[in-house]
Amino acid sequence: MNPTRPTTSAFAAVAAHGHVTFLGAGPGDPGLLTLRAVEALAAADVLIAEPEVLDVVRTHARAGVDTPQLTIADEVSAAAGVPVIRDAANLVMEAARSGRRVVRAVTGDPGLDGNAAEEMLACANGGIPFEVVPGVATAVGVPAYAGVPLRGDQGADVRFVDARNASARCWSEVGASDGTLVVSATLETVASAAAELVSAGRKPDTPLTVTVAGTTTRQRTWNATLGTIAQVFKQGKVLPSPEGARPVIAVVGEQGAAARREELAWFESKPLFGWRVLVPRTKEQAASLSDQLRSYGAVPHEVPTIAVEPPRTPQQMERAVKGLVTGRYEWIAFTSVNAVKAVREKFEEYGLDARAFAGIKVAAVGEQTAAALVEFGVKPDLVPSGEQSAAGLLEDWPPYDPVFDPIDRVFLPRADIATETLVAGLIELGWEVDDVTAYRTVRASPPPADTREAIKGGGFDAVLFTSSSTVRNLVGIAGKPHNVTVIACIGPATAKTAEEHGLRVDVLSPEPSVSKLAEALAEYGAARRDAAKEAGESVSRPSERRPGARRRRTT
Repeated sequence: MNPTRPTTSAFAAVAAHGHVTFLGAGPGDPGLLTLRAVEALAAADVLIAEPEVLDVVRTHARAGVDTPQLTIADEVSAAAGVPVIRDAANLVMEAARSGRRVVRAVTGDPGLDGNAAEEMLACANGGIPFEVVPGVATAVGVPAYAGVPLRGDQGADVRFVDARNASARCWSEVGASDGTLVVSATLETVASAAAELVSAGRKPDTPLTVTVAGTTTRQRTWNATLGTIAQVFKQGKVLPSPEGARPVIAVVGEQGAAARREELAWFESKPLFGWRVLVPRTKEQAASLSDQLRSYGAVPHEVPTIAVEPPRTPQQMERAVKGLVTGRYEWIAFTSVNAVKAVREKFEEYGLDARAFAGIKVAAVGEQTAAALVEFGVKPDLVPSGEQSAAGLLEDWPPYDPVFDPIDRVFLPRADIATETLVAGLIELGWEVDDVTAYRTVRASPPPADTREAIKGGGFDAVLFTSSSTVRNLVGIAGKPHNVTVIACIGPATAKTAEEHGLRVDVLSPEPSVSKLAEALAEYGAARRDAAKEAGESVSRPSERRPGARRRRTT
């Protein structure tokens, strides 16, 4: 027997002890997770994560993954804002010894986490196999998002200091250096850290940037110097605050000079940075819109205003789907994502798939509907080249030609409240139309009380209305948005409905497209930001202008 080859009993021992992946979740932005991290999370049986990154990593874990909670272990750590783990090593070891795959997720990078190093040693001593998936270190990622490069073209020493446990010798050494210094501290302790550096020899006018909630849409950065940071916090009413223990990353050195950062602050200068934007659509409908809003720096909040239910009499839909299979139709036209979903569900009920569309021409009213069809496995033959609406679809729809069209009938699965524009237009083009109710739309249930209060009290910076029904239903289930909230509408008809409900329309999409609507809101936000800067005012969100907002705002 080859002595280097593991025996069956060796494999069994490994399986019996499970496996641990020590994973770096980055500073907070979910987009900074590595591909390997996502793979490990998807395979995990147990997820043990620090509270700060639990929401970041849990999204990629499978349903039903075990997530034992970590808690603060002692009062001293709690007062310092340090997320001390409740005997995390024992939790990891216990889960791994039961033969399960464990992911231990830490903020930033596990190689810079002292607790993680101790837990790795425990695994090694206990014979438990483990791996390390590096992450973006907080001390590196946060300055990058704050627009503060740590090294210039001339190069420089970069030193990292944790103010929580830095010794007098440490302060003395870094104070004598003229390199870039990255300090991990809290809002309350960063001023004393600055004083330590000045005492150790750093000049009081050395530039300093302090960033809280780095890489998230709650990020905020202050420019100061070692000698002025305490005064900046006092004048800005940052401190005293009950949130003084929040962690910050401070960068000391010329790389963080205010003029330089003004040019490089790419993240906080996004047009909708930090805006809470209400999207009155279902999570499925709002997915791509919410992604687009996030790319502009916004925080989308989806609130369904319409619920979709099956038709009261499903027989018509059943006959139409059977006719689709037997060759009754030349065309099928989808006017919404919900129509695609309704037909797909009926197909699955009958054991059919996208192959049933063979030989049938497929039309989609717009990009979102076309994307839903492609996901289904169907590539549309017709999508409007201009306006994404029933009128736009009719502009491109070919008239019935008995020479080229063997069948003159169109299957049109729609909502029960759909308008007759498309039906009338198709008939005028010579087509016979089976106008079938594929689903019913009803008003959704009211959102939670805190969401309703935020809508009426000005807690949202903007709301996107994508149809007249979203206006009527949102007002009906949650109340009228506060007058500081920016109202953005997809078209003139929706804007008219908003005005009829007493709302001031601030943004009108140039085209009836959700993508163009989000783009128009971003342009509005950018213009608002530019106007504030030109006037010498601080850039603020619309919600911060409501009465009492500044007083209640947290850092």
